[in-house]
Order: sequence, then C-alpha cells, then structure tokens
Amino acid sequence: MSSIAKTARALAAGAKNGTTSRALIEESLARIEDPAGEGKRAFIKVHADAARAAADFYDHLRGRGAAPSPFAGIPVSIKDLFDIAGDVTTAGSAALRDAAPAQEDAPSVARLRAAGFIPVGRSNMTEFAFSGLGINPHYDTPSSPYDRKAAPRIPGGSSSGAAVSVTDGMALAGLGTDTGGSCRIPAALCGIVGFKPTAYRVPTKGAFPLSTSLDSIGPLAATVECCAIVDAVLAGEPVTELPEFPLAGLRMAVPQTMVLENMEPTVGRAFDAALAALRKAGARIVDIPLRELDELSDINAKGGLPAAEAYAIHRPIIAKVEKKYDPRVLTRILRGREQEAADYIDLVAARADFVRRFAAITAPYDALVMPTTPVIGPPIADLAADEPYRRVNALVLRNPSIANFVDGCAMSLPCHRAGEAPVGLMLFGAHGADRRLLAIGAAIEKVVSPAVSAD
Repeated sequence: MSSIAKTARALAAGAKNGTTSRALIEESLARIEDPAGEGKRAFIKVHADAARAAADFYDHLRGRGAAPSPFAGIPVSIKDLFDIAGDVTTAGSAALRDAAPAQEDAPSVARLRAAGFIPVGRSNMTEFAFSGLGINPHYDTPSSPYDRKAAPRIPGGSSSGAAVSVTDGMALAGLGTDTGGSCRIPAALCGIVGFKPTAYRVPTKGAFPLSTSLDSIGPLAATVECCAIVDAVLAGEPVTELPEFPLAGLRMAVPQTMVLENMEPTVGRAFDAALAALRKAGARIVDIPLRELDELSDINAKGGLPAAEAYAIHRPIIAKVEKKYDPRVLTRILRGREQEAADYIDLVAARADFVRRFAAITAPYDALVMPTTPVIGPPIADLAADEPYRRVNALVLRNPSIANFVDGCAMSLPCHRAGEAPVGLMLFGAHGADRRLLAIGAAIEKVVSPAVSAD
C-alpha cells in the first residue's frame, strides 16, 4: 500500500520517474479487473472510462505546470452510499436498483473531485450500512486480505469494499461512513487506518442515511497521514501537515468496563504490546472504571437511535419491496417499530445526559484507548447461521459505537505484527478534537505500527 503523500510527490516528479495519473488509474483498474482478485466483490460499479479521461486531463494539466492540486490524478473508491451524478445510489441493496439516478454528486464526493482525486468506482458495503460484518448477499462479500486463500474472512463493515479497495491497491483511499464503527471496523479487520470524525465535520447530504443522529463521513487509508489529508478535503479545510505530537507525557485512559470483555487472545496480545510500546515511549496510561458504559445496553434496549431512525427512513420502501431486503438487515430495521414517540424522546434525553457525564469523566485525558474490536475477523462461512452472525456483529460494533453515541472523534490503526491477523487499536477523542486526535494518532502509529515508514 502506498501513501497519498508519497504518490503525490511521485506525480510531481513524474518526468523523472515516469509516474503519471494514467498509470496509476490503469494499475488500479487492472487490480479491480483481475479475475483472481477481489475487485468483483469489492466494487459494485466501476467507472473505468471516466477515470481514464480524468487521468488524461490531469496529466495534460500537470505537463503544463497547471495541476489543480498535488493530489490530482490519485484514485479513490466511493462507498455505494454516496450520490454520484448519473448513478443510482443502491446503498448495497437490491431494493433501490430501480431508483432514479442522482442529479448531482454528494458534497463529500464533489470535494474529493475538486481536490483532484479520481473516483474509480462504487465500493461494496453491508446493505444500507446496517451491520459491522461486511457481508452482502446481493453483491457478494469481499474478503479480508488476511488468510484469504485458506479461509476467506469477513472484511468488516459496513464500509467493506472501501477497506479492501485500499488493502488490495485498487485505490489509495476509500470514502466511507461511520454510524457505529463502519469506517473503523473494516480498517481494524483489514489492517489499515479508519477515521470517524465528529459528525458535524463533513456534510452528510447526498449520503443515504442510516441514523441521522449518528451518521458521520470519514476515510479509510493506509496511514494516519493519508486519513488526515482526506479528512481535511472532506471538511473543506486546507490540507496542512499534522503537527508533531510528543508521546512523552501523553495522557491516555483505558476503560475497564465492557470494552475489554470477550477479548480473543490474539487481540489481547496485540493490545498489551501496543500499550507497552506506548509506555516505553513515555505515554502515561491509566486504567479508569468508566462504569457508565454499562448503561448503554439499557439506554439502547429497543434498538437505539439507528433502529428508530432507519425504520422511519425505510418504512415506505419496505412497504413496496420488503422481499428484496437482506432478512438480517430487515430484522434490525424493523426493531424501530418497538419504539413509540415517547420512547424516542426519552432516548434522545438519555443520550444528552450520558454525553454530559461521559465528557466530564474523560476530559482529563488526551485520548481513550481500547481494542477496536475484541475479535479478529472470523471466516465468512462461520457466520452463515443467524446466531453467530448476531453474536459477532454485536461484538464488533460494541466498542466503536461508543464514539458515535457521544459524538466524539475516533480512529482505528493497526497494532499487530506483520504476518499476524489484523488487530485495530482504537483512539477516542473529544467532540471537535479531530485534528488533535489525528496528530496523536500519527505519533502513536510510529510506535505501534512499525511497518509504517515516514514519507
């Protein structure tokens, strides 16, 4: 996996090393089209002709010293949740295949284009983004890069294709969404970085909603620096280098309630090793009870905000084409029928109270740290039955969903040894502290992800 910054420098020096946007796009498309690869599962639609035309345009401009940005000509994938002008936004479902094409790009897609990034296609996803596993019965399921030949494993979801597009060199970044971990879970299970910003940071217009209260839009990419570049573009901010953040004296807290339960040994070893490396680098890491986390199961007992808000969105669609839904996704959406208006009002109030108390407890720390998921990605075949599907789905969503509920910012970065099963280390920052958390993540990445080299 190459970084965005390194690729931008190669493009700038193209005359010396032969790097062109057309070459990048052709390599991307070749990987997508490789019959032995995951392209047919990672992408629902490929924009080959448009990508080649854009690449030629940027090469022409760069040859005359007029490239619109350093990133002009770099391939990215777009989750099938986002509107792209002229495309039908199916949201990974068969239920929307007959919908009208989008009239314009979603703002996040438009901002990527304005920065010169080239969308190569629409990436696969969990239907309507309502699962953390990445399994899709309509468009097949791309597998995690780990142990792929022996036993294809779940990529994590819902931004499954986005993660695999990055790990397999089909794109340098994937545009994803995160309502309960949908950027961070696939990043963790595929061994890359996923970033969930504070929800207000990136406009959600033009992205098919799951939960209007919890949805956020973020990137998946090879490094924290890559995610920081794309985050700035998505937020409409200038792209600037992240400041150096000293690890010595960094104040981090590890919650002891819930987030460490049911942890597989592989995850436990990688997590402990990461904490040891951070302590050695001078970080001050303390355990905190944070018993308030036990309240979340009761607060969300009737499906929480996602079920209520998804049901409101999907009710008219279900009335027309219920049989076209993935039954497992449909079951989760229909839980929204359990909530009356009073239940929803109580839930919103309980969330506000929880956020206030949570913020007061965590304010003294630069970041919370925990495993992104307590398990590694299991083989896809092991989740064919409903019971393991529900159990593993709940496990992988458990930790990441906390950040969405309190509307913080969070990221997952790899902390496993090369060759071992991917394990994600999740960093959790306060509401609005996005760029600070990215700077912290870039510093931690150098310690816990030795394979990452400074570009």
